[in-house]
Amino acid sequence: MEIKIDKNPSKEKLDRLGVDGWPIWEKEASEFPWHYSSTETCHILEGHVIVTPDGGEPVEIEAGDLVTFPSGMSCCWKITKDIRKHYNFE
Repeated sequence: MEIKIDKNPSKEKLDRLGVDGWPIWEKEASEFPWHYSSTETCHILEGHVIVTPDGGEPVEIEAGDLVTFPSGMSCCWKITKDIRKHYNFE
């Protein structure tokens, strides 16, 4: 299971996806386990996080990234700088 990251996607792509209409989630610096029961796409507005899939390599995610987390993935989130993101579950 792979985390897909689009570094600094174009405004056109974000508009096409309707990102500005997605809800916003915020969380302070912390560390916690997470499981994705459906695919999530999110656009990071602020912050920095290291997501480590169970049995996988850590992935760094930062402001500006458009990220897709696959359904069925379990991981650990380590937020190193308070995070703010638009998100959408499929």
